[in-house]
Amino acid sequence: MVTGRRALLAAPAAALLPRAVQARAAQPGRPAREADVFETLLTRAAQLLTGRAADPGDTDVAAALARLETAATDLWQRLDRSPSRTALWSDLSPATEPGNFGQSYTRLRTLALAWATQGTRLTASEEVAEALVGALRFLHDEAYHAQAHESGNWWFWEIGAPRALLDSCVLVRAHLPADDLSRYLAAVDRFCPDPDRRTNSPSLSETGANRADKCLIVALRGLLGRDEGKLASARDGLSDSRDSGRNTLFGYVTSGDGFYEDGSFVQHEAVAYTGSYGNVLLTGVAQALALLADSPWAVTDTHVEAVYEAVEKSFAPLVFDGLMADAVRGRAVSREQHSDHTAGAALISTVLLLAESAPAARAKRWRALVKGWIGRNRSYPYVDEADVPQVVRAKALLADGHVRPAERPALHVVFADMDRVVHRRPRWALALSLSSRRIAGYEAGNGENLHGWYTGDGMTYLYTEDDLGQFGDGFWPTVDPYRLPGTTVEVRHREDAGTGAGTGLYLPSNRAAGGAALEGRFGVSAMELIGVEGSPRAKKAWFFLDNALVALGAGIRSGEGRRVETVVENRNLHAHGTSALRVDGVRMPGTQGWSQAFDRAGWAHLEGVGGYVFPAGAALRALREERTGAWRDINTGADTAGSSTPLTRRYLTLWFDHGTSPADAGYAYAVLPGASAAATARWRVSRPVRVAANSPTVQAVESRRDGLTAAHFWQAGTAAGLATDGTASVVVRRGHGEAAVSVADPSRTADRVTVRLPFPVRSVLSSDDTVALTPGRRPLLTVAVGGSRGHTHHARLT
Repeated sequence: MVTGRRALLAAPAAALLPRAVQARAAQPGRPAREADVFETLLTRAAQLLTGRAADPGDTDVAAALARLETAATDLWQRLDRSPSRTALWSDLSPATEPGNFGQSYTRLRTLALAWATQGTRLTASEEVAEALVGALRFLHDEAYHAQAHESGNWWFWEIGAPRALLDSCVLVRAHLPADDLSRYLAAVDRFCPDPDRRTNSPSLSETGANRADKCLIVALRGLLGRDEGKLASARDGLSDSRDSGRNTLFGYVTSGDGFYEDGSFVQHEAVAYTGSYGNVLLTGVAQALALLADSPWAVTDTHVEAVYEAVEKSFAPLVFDGLMADAVRGRAVSREQHSDHTAGAALISTVLLLAESAPAARAKRWRALVKGWIGRNRSYPYVDEADVPQVVRAKALLADGHVRPAERPALHVVFADMDRVVHRRPRWALALSLSSRRIAGYEAGNGENLHGWYTGDGMTYLYTEDDLGQFGDGFWPTVDPYRLPGTTVEVRHREDAGTGAGTGLYLPSNRAAGGAALEGRFGVSAMELIGVEGSPRAKKAWFFLDNALVALGAGIRSGEGRRVETVVENRNLHAHGTSALRVDGVRMPGTQGWSQAFDRAGWAHLEGVGGYVFPAGAALRALREERTGAWRDINTGADTAGSSTPLTRRYLTLWFDHGTSPADAGYAYAVLPGASAAATARWRVSRPVRVAANSPTVQAVESRRDGLTAAHFWQAGTAAGLATDGTASVVVRRGHGEAAVSVADPSRTADRVTVRLPFPVRSVLSSDDTVALTPGRRPLLTVAVGGSRGHTHHARLT
């Protein structure tokens, strides 16, 4: 949405009202206050779309206006304005198809924005206004009216079409005949009468992002129809007053859709969706707060604090220099127009808007975060794609010398309620995508995410400061979807997922997925891999250290007669990348199509990425290749389908071949992000991290430099001096006469677990109330893990 100050804003307030509303406002005895509040909020709704005063002489504002003008002019030139038309645009025919009329309304909104924005060639054009009025009438008569019946994707009927329709009505309301507006509002009442229920399934309560969207739709409908009841319904829908807050957007959930106290966000019951639906929810709340502020329908629910908390707890850990982690974007990763940087930019825009209504202390911290994200992302400059109001907010922030950009954090977060892990250091970030019978391995449907089969099987997403385009530059349509970094897979053909109508998700049968975090800096995570049809099977664990990720696999087996591989790396080198690969110090050929098997590799290094160490030596395979694909190969959705234009990207792949039908295979490797070749070689020789165990019973490492011991016990066992009586993730760090201990049960099967420590302990300095100590030379920690949903329990001992 690009905009500036509208020509309409210079008109008298009454002139902004639809003609019928002007008549109502002029009725004798009608309170002027009522007319004023509706018009005030309608003007505000328009300004949220188009912005207010902006300097068209500003280079960045002018560029934003030019982008809007270019898009709108193209639509205007292709708009069929003939009396015999059967569609508004030839590529959206017939207009009666939900995907086609849904997209037609979206295009009309773009035209209306250009018309309502000062500084474009379409601004205030009578011809454009007349065409918009006619086009809205055409779509109503042909497709979207109160007598129509839902077909196809419900979203177009209940969210997509009504939101774009009402936005357009807000912008051109001064030109809309009263009868037309009345019919449009009747259509909205038919398909989105309230925010609480799914119209095509009245027993289904709306949740999360869908509820937020519908609250905005009902609010806009209330304003345009001057209906106080609708506005109250929109406000109360945010808090779900109808169902006593069961689906409130201003609170935490313990199952199903919404924000969790640990920062997780889930939509569709079982999909980690912070970066897609979570973004939409936050945007909807921010817009509702802004729209209804200082009015009789202002949001007064004090629990809105939960949404404010989400900015730093749920979203910020997942943003690296303005990129939103693909690990939490679900099927949206297959959408050509929705990359990690556009999702990050959407969050930036929302946070800056939300900051205008948030408590001052929070707003100050958010603005520092955003200033850092914008300032460091030179690969995808925020203002180069932002609309006018977004440009104005961003430039005001960048010019504010009182706001210092926040530095990149060093942190480790386990989002136990959505099976995701984030590990960050100042120059790199890593996201780990797990799955279980609780959280989907992937979601597909409506023609989207056709090749997402293995994205939840332990895929590791490595982001570095020198390559912000790793996943945003044609990665998803060109990467080998059978060789995603971090995954263990059978070599087999998979049919496209999600080709039918509706969306569906794949829930694997394993229980264990998650891990323990220590001091917000270190961690261990594990996942029992049980592939589709029960094969392959593996015990996989990841250990997160200061400068490394150590990955272990054990008990890898398959009875299907298929070859099994574990992928160490599959790096996008972009269209012309020539990054050098060294294995044990020897530079490998840079020609495309090169491949080689190494019987006992000790280490490898990829220029511009970092090092890979194989502690016990490994039979390593390496491949350079050019891969060609198109976005349409992975997304054929009605309104999200990708182009058929071929893309070619170069990849460097490292993997282990476990052979055909392995019975008890394993692996061990370390990833050293940003390390030089020399540092990687030294790491291999000095062995600062020791693999203490790697079996189907327990996987463990020791990092002497960090004073750290970490283990995942798949059952009762002993490793590196630690012992447990059952399944648990354990991390221990010793130093200065103290020890910090973290324990979790990512399988969620035990009531309590006992951990025996290998050093004497006198007392507890601090601990969660779920932890009890039996002190002595071989002390015991008894941790009540039952009901904690895989979250970490902490203790500090002396």
